[in-house]
Amino acid sequence: MLRHCVVGAVAVLAASAGVGALAPSAGAAPTVGIRVDAGTSLGTVPSSGVGLNTGYGDEHMGSVKATSLMKAAGVRQLRFPGGSGADDYHWKTHTYGDGSGWIPSNTNFDHFMATAQKVGAQPILTANYGSGTPKEAADWVKYANVDKGYGVKYWEIGNEVYGNGHYGDGKGWETDNHADKSPKEYGKNLVAYSKAMKAVDPKVKIGAVLNTPGFWPDAEKAAGDTADWNNTVLSVAGRSIDFVIVHWYPGGTTTAELLNTPSQIAGVRSSLRSLIATHAGSHAASVEIAVTETDAVGSPALTSQAAALFAPDTYMTWFEQGATHVDWWNLHNGTGEAPTTVHGETDYQDGGILSAGTCAGGKCEPPRETPFPTYRGIRSLTALAKPGDTMVKSSSGNSSVAVHAVRSGKGGLNVMLINKSPKDAAQVSLSYAGFTPAAGVVTTVSYAKGDTSLTTGEAGHGGRTEAAAVLDHDSSAEARVGDCRR
Repeated sequence: MLRHCVVGAVAVLAASAGVGALAPSAGAAPTVGIRVDAGTSLGTVPSSGVGLNTGYGDEHMGSVKATSLMKAAGVRQLRFPGGSGADDYHWKTHTYGDGSGWIPSNTNFDHFMATAQKVGAQPILTANYGSGTPKEAADWVKYANVDKGYGVKYWEIGNEVYGNGHYGDGKGWETDNHADKSPKEYGKNLVAYSKAMKAVDPKVKIGAVLNTPGFWPDAEKAAGDTADWNNTVLSVAGRSIDFVIVHWYPGGTTTAELLNTPSQIAGVRSSLRSLIATHAGSHAASVEIAVTETDAVGSPALTSQAAALFAPDTYMTWFEQGATHVDWWNLHNGTGEAPTTVHGETDYQDGGILSAGTCAGGKCEPPRETPFPTYRGIRSLTALAKPGDTMVKSSSGNSSVAVHAVRSGKGGLNVMLINKSPKDAAQVSLSYAGFTPAAGVVTTVSYAKGDTSLTTGEAGHGGRTEAAAVLDHDSSAEARVGDCRR
């Protein structure tokens, strides 16, 4: 917990494990220097940046409790109809595949939109590329935006289409009924989808599915191809799209590896911007980057505290690198795997942020809608920033402590600190450029390992321009004060 803070008009969110702001003591670990340059700008927090995936198979998607929890967590975008299922889903009949399988009746498009409206979230829809047609997608645009007036702006054309079997052994995971499964054919059809959909509503934005630079099948060329997926798709369709889509599942064999993966994001963004600049022509600068799926899958932690630390670090790093949307996988997911123990905590191996109440290996998750630590990690972002706040440059003297800083619309400065060490506390010294804290009371919001909610407290300070904080692994804290001198 953060017991004493001398940061002035600064919010300190320490998403680490056990947090306290203490004066440096004799024999303490070396202080980690944190520098915040409040006079800079990395852009503004996107209006619908904090997103979440939902699916047509989730009959509890619009429950009163789930809706309330999503709203409280500051979720601003909901993705539908859900991952690979989108390439087999027919929106008009609310069926998938040949229509013989069962789908909950309360998860059709209109029910989804009712949920999004209650949450206050912008929808992003994935048009069926695998077993659909441009006309089916255009009809969806007409129903959504002309007939119903929903104003759905963002439309993806397919989900992970590169997983259609074109690479490897030909047995992909993604439905694709096209005889030609090449990137060239996807690019050609992408143009057709874009033309058909924009003929109905010119204001819609169309997204192209790319593979994530540095992750399979990036740089792969199948027999008959002259270039890899990303270059081929964009060479054909680069001038017909408004955003590109990647999925970010960095994994890691240990929690330490997982927590260090956000450092890779700058390189991924650089590769994407280079691709866009090469192929998108005069409107390249306006082509957005959307991360429509991410979570800690592939690592040991999915619902325990390490994943909760990974979540806000991932969102903020992508925003600082210019992504306009980041959508966590998933609202409810469930699991068929037995729970594990990660740093003394039960990890239910569930990709959802709320418990689905499933059982595996003779052990059951908490009751349905119980928030997992990942939910708290995402919710902690509401203490750091609001849409439209300015992200500013910050740096840490030790890679085990990450930092994100935001200049609020009211002139305050909020700082998030993330201690990535599972064992060691970190003593932190904050210094600022372009900002002078004022005396006052700091409001702290902490989230420690084992907590079931964010805890709010207060601490006085003398308006000095640096703070010392001792952070242990797996908690978060936020400190804020309203008046300041700039």
